[in-house]
Amino acid sequence: MARFRVLFLSLSLSFVVQSVVSISFYLPVRSRKCLREEIHKDVLVTGEYEIIEQPNTKTNLKITDSSGHILYVKEEATKGKFAFTTEDYDMFEVCFESKSPMGTGRVPDQQINLDMKHGVEAKNYEEIAKVEKLKPLEVELRRLEDLSESIVNDFAYMKKREEEMRDTNESTNTRVLYFSIFSMCCLIGLATWQVFYLRRFFKAKKLIE
Repeated sequence: MARFRVLFLSLSLSFVVQSVVSISFYLPVRSRKCLREEIHKDVLVTGEYEIIEQPNTKTNLKITDSSGHILYVKEEATKGKFAFTTEDYDMFEVCFESKSPMGTGRVPDQQINLDMKHGVEAKNYEEIAKVEKLKPLEVELRRLEDLSESIVNDFAYMKKREEEMRDTNESTNTRVLYFSIFSMCCLIGLATWQVFYLRRFFKAKKLIE
């Protein structure tokens, strides 16, 4: 039982670490920088950003999926929050683009702070407790229940991916086998044809009987 608790705690910690992205970087003027992350289906994603303003510089924020659908956009962004729920397992892109008029001289790089959470960490359990009038222990149990469900879903997804990869490998091996048999038959047929052709040629030249 103790080993199970340790395993569950390690899995929970790993999941929480992967569900929180906190990053700070500098964006040069008149440049674009994007961050990408793969997120599962039906997952709540929340984020908070802060952009240190510089004179004569405007920064736009856009969040899109792999199909180019815009999930969030903010022009002249400085500080704010965003939230959306994924409709499918996909690669999501968060892009910051700095714009500044030409001839403004040298402008310092902008510092951008971004905090993103998804899954269990993105839920506001304090608000849930107020709405449903839950006790602290009940809130913690709800959080653990959601965390357990997320871990189970992750394992189910990994199992599905493993099955898909196994099917792909088996299909590839079958195709390679058939191609090898076909190539061998072609080589045998070509060798047989060459033998008969050379034999007729040598007979025509009366080199063999």
